[in-house]
Amino acid sequence: MPSINADQVDVAAVRAWLLGLQSRIVAAVESADGGSFLHDAWTRPADGPLTGDGVSRLIEDGALMERGGCSFSHVAGRALPPSATAARPELAGAAFEAMGVSLVMHPRNPYVPTVHMNVRMLCAFPKEGPAVSWFGGGMDLTPYYGFDDDARHFHATCRDAVAPFGEALYPRFKAACDEYFFLKHRDEPRGIGGIFYDDFTELGFEQGFALMRSVGDAFVKAYLPIVERRRALPYGERERDFQAYRRGRYVEFNLVWDRGTLFGLQSGGRTEAILMSMPPQASWRYQWAPEDGTPEAALYTDFLRPRDWITP
Repeated sequence: MPSINADQVDVAAVRAWLLGLQSRIVAAVESADGGSFLHDAWTRPADGPLTGDGVSRLIEDGALMERGGCSFSHVAGRALPPSATAARPELAGAAFEAMGVSLVMHPRNPYVPTVHMNVRMLCAFPKEGPAVSWFGGGMDLTPYYGFDDDARHFHATCRDAVAPFGEALYPRFKAACDEYFFLKHRDEPRGIGGIFYDDFTELGFEQGFALMRSVGDAFVKAYLPIVERRRALPYGERERDFQAYRRGRYVEFNLVWDRGTLFGLQSGGRTEAILMSMPPQASWRYQWAPEDGTPEAALYTDFLRPRDWITP
């Protein structure tokens, strides 16, 4: 896809790396699952209000992953959607390019946590003034049954991924993740967090791109060791019921609060790909709460609260 303006950023290099990241992650998950991802390539007409292309990769009903999606997209539009200019009103009406890789994995075994990861770059081209580009991304973990060593491993890997770019970034990105992945209408975190950053411009293009690469490359190291530790744990109907109930919270966050979902829908993105992050099954109960002293209650008392996961 031709770029609107590639003078200030190396759009081709970012695109090539993102496509490679998607392929590496899909290959790693396929190796763990034993199944194959569906490959759905798409393009948009060059004369439409939103042009671009992408590749959606999806696995359903696998041995490990009940549903998992890993998508690449690169789109360009004549005007940024409202979700992208809420904090930058001076860019309202600016042409833009956006590209990224986003994934959500919903394992079958309730003892294996759901995971989300996204890395992206957005460039805006106002009618007056220079082009503006910024990066965003991160990863977060949503367990149904919590394990301290899983949480420590995930957060330590996130910390190590951003450490080369400044010691202050991990605590800052962790706090942003805790704040962002929070269901305000429930007064409840979605999971145990990780790292999250958005509108990130302070390192410039080269170092911002390097940070993107470090975060993206850390995903497999952060998640698959947890998968291997938990995938063989036995479970029954009780655990599956609780998993479905907690997945309902995941749906609520994605549809009510997630800015990426809003950006995709407002900018005319592909609905199937945008909602690929939804779990295959979810449930809701009226005013339900787990019994005190149960493993389900421990998720709320011990894990669904912001804390320092790395320091013992």
